[in-house]
Amino acid sequence: MMAGTTSHFTLNTGAKIPAVGFGTWKAGPGEAGRSVELASESGYRHFDCAPLYGNEKEIGEVFRASKVPRDQYFVTTKLWSSDHTRVAAALEKSLSDLQLSYVDLYLMHWPISLDPNTGAEYGKEDRIHGHLAGWEFRDTWKEMEKLLEGNKVKAIGVANFSSRNLNTLLETAKVVPAVNQTELHPFLPQDELHRLCKEKGIHQTAFGPLGGSGSTLHEEPIVTSIAEKRNVTPANVLLSWGIQKGWSVIPKSTNAGRIRNNLEGVFSLFDEEMDQLNSLAKSKGRRFNRPNWGTVVFHDDEGLNLE
Repeated sequence: MMAGTTSHFTLNTGAKIPAVGFGTWKAGPGEAGRSVELASESGYRHFDCAPLYGNEKEIGEVFRASKVPRDQYFVTTKLWSSDHTRVAAALEKSLSDLQLSYVDLYLMHWPISLDPNTGAEYGKEDRIHGHLAGWEFRDTWKEMEKLLEGNKVKAIGVANFSSRNLNTLLETAKVVPAVNQTELHPFLPQDELHRLCKEKGIHQTAFGPLGGSGSTLHEEPIVTSIAEKRNVTPANVLLSWGIQKGWSVIPKSTNAGRIRNNLEGVFSLFDEEMDQLNSLAKSKGRRFNRPNWGTVVFHDDEGLNLE
């Protein structure tokens, strides 16, 4: 990271989360471990995992062999939707697979509880018709809060929570989430959610900070002109924008050069450059990750002209 840039953010627990993390979503067998190893060697100290990604065991081998002291890197993992009624057991499984004694952050992956007893393969449950009756995400949060009584989780948070769902959670929560991890990039700045999280002291982590599959963000003239002018890559521009918005960012790559550059190339954007990037959502709003849960999840998208 270049001098003068933000290297960490402070969570409402007092813990520090590195501004640039390494994402492991869609990293396949053989690829996940190698890319995490490359990321660690390149200086990353924030790794974003989830059992749904199917690669925690492979990543655990890298953590086990790492020469970086455990207190010097930050690990996030997540609670999958069919595990909402068995929170402690799901955490134990992730810790075992990751070969860790604790995680720095444990997130509720989605605000939807799925029935764990349908016989469906893990992660391939019916997301539309398989919702668990008599249970909601506030019940899940109560179970997650209990984890803080032990020493296996340093902080708890949520992911993919809209402003409406966050407000619903906060009505009964004893512990305010430390983090809300959502899709955030110049096509989807989620301004209302950003305001709410800031007001409540909830840090946001941006997944898909470079856009998603088929994204043209890196080809936008505003992005490429800033990149050329500042002698950086379009990815550097997009990640730096997210960090200057106050978010940690978790790009993913399997390319050694890009892995290094995503971390080392973060720089400070000028105010007018931030304004230019902020203008992109006004004409080209787009959400790339939009799974169908059979119910509204992305309430903040209502009224926005998204593709």
